[in-house]
Amino acid sequence: MSASVSSARSEQGLIDRLGLPRPLVWGFVGLLLFMIGDGVESGYISPYLAAHGAGSDTRAAVAITVYGAVVTAGSWLSGALSDLWGPRRVMWLGLAIWGSLEVVFLAVALPTENYPLMVLAYGLRGFGYPFFAYGFLVWVLAGSPAHRLGSAVGWFYFAFTGGLPTLGSLLASGSEPLIGEYATLWVSLVLVVAGGIIALTGIRHATGGARLAAPEVSAGRGIANSVAILFSQPRIAIGCLVRIVNTAPQFGFLVFLPTVFSDDLHFGTSGWLQLVFVLGAANIFANLFFGVLSDRLGWHRTLRWFGCVASAVSSLCLYFLPAHVSDQYWVAVLCATLYGITLAGFTPISVLMSLMAPGQKGNAIAVLNLGAGAATFVGPLIVTVFLGLIGPGGVTVMFAGLYVMAGIAVRWLQIPEESQQAVVEGLPLAQVTDPATERASA
Repeated sequence: MSASVSSARSEQGLIDRLGLPRPLVWGFVGLLLFMIGDGVESGYISPYLAAHGAGSDTRAAVAITVYGAVVTAGSWLSGALSDLWGPRRVMWLGLAIWGSLEVVFLAVALPTENYPLMVLAYGLRGFGYPFFAYGFLVWVLAGSPAHRLGSAVGWFYFAFTGGLPTLGSLLASGSEPLIGEYATLWVSLVLVVAGGIIALTGIRHATGGARLAAPEVSAGRGIANSVAILFSQPRIAIGCLVRIVNTAPQFGFLVFLPTVFSDDLHFGTSGWLQLVFVLGAANIFANLFFGVLSDRLGWHRTLRWFGCVASAVSSLCLYFLPAHVSDQYWVAVLCATLYGITLAGFTPISVLMSLMAPGQKGNAIAVLNLGAGAATFVGPLIVTVFLGLIGPGGVTVMFAGLYVMAGIAVRWLQIPEESQQAVVEGLPLAQVTDPATERASA
């Protein structure tokens, strides 16, 4: 056996042991670069817009709000369109939207300080990263062996959250003092384009990139199915609710915990921001860990105990333990780490959503993404309604109760026989169809 053959087999063995779907490896590399580029602006875009054309923080917030609304719509459409067009085309579309509108934003809108064009270009660019990233998620779920889906999804979120905002913000913190904020935005464009090309050329022959819906499903019917599936398959709706519960408390905590940790516990703004970083860093690596673990321990078991129940406990710890010991910052760090880890216990929800509707894989992920977007609204809404009535401690208990209820709901997230057979045989979901679903979609 030659040394080159031995080295290649050793490399393949390492990839398999890490739980990476080998045909999609370059997709994960490209996704990481893409999301680093997308995350570069996250730490300073609002004040930059206010100083370069928006004219005020309020007008800058309008542009960012438009961007957020478009991201939410793009997150839903990415799954539905992946069913109809195939993840490959949706990813190419996302890359084209991001790159072209960023050129308009950087080369025309900012230099001329044209605020309407700024809002239009920056806002519509919000379709870019959901189409690319969540299109790839559908590809991962469709093209990975069913018994290794947990590992594959763990790697997806490792690359996704590792880039946005973690490494993206870190890159900006280093480049901004050297080349300035404007040039740093051009660097982000280069990274996004490079990541997109690496991903799409590196996985062009991988299973799962083509149209997933049945041939007779029209575009209009396909989009309608992405909504109708909530009613035709109640377990998909339950999965959406579980996904909302996953991060709704996290976004709710961001409303009142800054005051608690900065002012009430006297850790200051910098102390609070460090806790946010610790929580995010812990979550990145825990996503990968629980993805791999869930393939061995079981997706339902991991989701119920390490996601729902453990998050109920860690959310209570996050508020009550630091408040009890008051001046012990290390306790707050420990609690933030624990909460970040347990949030990653929800990683298998993506696997279960794709398995529960093998004939509408993209539509199921569209609903999953809809839940993720809704969480950004539901969490702060709960705080707005109940904080004045029951205080931060009462809201925290309410959040813990939601996690417990989600843990109970996991029992109804059962997968059909077709998906169970795919798990046993190790088949990619792109080769599995649900006859009942296909008939309903026709």
